[in-house]
Amino acid sequence: MRRVQVCIIGAGPAGLLLGHLLRAEGVDCLVLDRQSPDYILGRIRAGVLETITVSLMERLGLDARLKAEGLWHDGFQLADGERLIRIDLADLTGSRVMVYGQTELTRDLMQAAEERGLEIEYGAREVALHGMEGDAPHVTWTDANGAQQRVDCRFIVGCDGFHGPSRKAIPANAGKGFERVYPFGWLGILADVPPCHHELIYASHERGFALASMRSETRSRYYIDVPAGEDVANWPDDRVWDELALRLGPEAAAGIARGPSIEKSIAPLRSFVFEPMRYGSLLLCGDAAHIVPPTGAKGLNLAASDVHYAAEALTAFFLRNCDDAVAAYSQKALSRVWKAERFSWSLTRLMHRDPSGGPFERRMQLAELDYIASSRAAQTAIAENYVGLPV
Repeated sequence: MRRVQVCIIGAGPAGLLLGHLLRAEGVDCLVLDRQSPDYILGRIRAGVLETITVSLMERLGLDARLKAEGLWHDGFQLADGERLIRIDLADLTGSRVMVYGQTELTRDLMQAAEERGLEIEYGAREVALHGMEGDAPHVTWTDANGAQQRVDCRFIVGCDGFHGPSRKAIPANAGKGFERVYPFGWLGILADVPPCHHELIYASHERGFALASMRSETRSRYYIDVPAGEDVANWPDDRVWDELALRLGPEAAAGIARGPSIEKSIAPLRSFVFEPMRYGSLLLCGDAAHIVPPTGAKGLNLAASDVHYAAEALTAFFLRNCDDAVAAYSQKALSRVWKAERFSWSLTRLMHRDPSGGPFERRMQLAELDYIASSRAAQTAIAENYVGLPV
């Protein structure tokens, strides 16, 4: 049996980022994850970072590779099948975003753990949370060798994703989930080819949605939406490239360099929020508390803002004996969560073709895109949300 001040469940970017922030303040913590490091690093995720995410890496002094390899973007493009509409982030907001793969950010946090004294235990199975309603919770699990383990702590932080045990440990009458499941998913293809454009392109086409993204100057990430339940086997590479060329429009299609996929998968889309994000001595961060459709590039960044609030609250508790920040955590985090959910939901609705919609809904999308193209006020609202609202 061991004791730490904080037990963090989940060694993805949220859990690792929180662990590093707490260790930097002298807070003793343990991070648990059921998977191996290789499995975690094998998960392909988004790569558009808001200022909050970049600033947390800077604060930790773990930004060297991010600054050397990340790509600063001053804007992005919306497309309606015929034209590109540029959203000039730098001009409209004075801020910008960075393209840097979530896998690479996770790798940076993992590699610094031993040097920074952050203890991580991988292969932790059958994780169970106990006593969260009081001030002496504990966590039990089975380790990689099959031995039963237990850690006592003052707080547990669930950073273990939508399907993890943390949120499920909260009694049904102590919280409520709000969900919107979309009738389509994103088929993503990763290829070692140059991007078709120097900025991200979000396209709304008669045939559906497409996104041209990148991981570097030589690695591209593309997406198209497909019906929910679609089998990725129905989409050989040539079919995906052909569909991308149609949906992105002639200007972007002219820049597409085709190549074999090195990863291809379909991710379902949903909007989900669980309230509250705190139950007794348990705090929820990231996908454990909320899911956003990837249209607005908010998933990782919303987790980073949760971690920012949680680190502030827990540091205040342990260093200044202040309970107020912990008590306020859920309300503060949820205020920003719901605004990010609204933006991702509205952009998803604008850029995707809902199968239940018809010609009228398509005309509304085209009218909205035409309005955005001619309105600085509309572009500013989009830009402010895309670069990230204040924390």
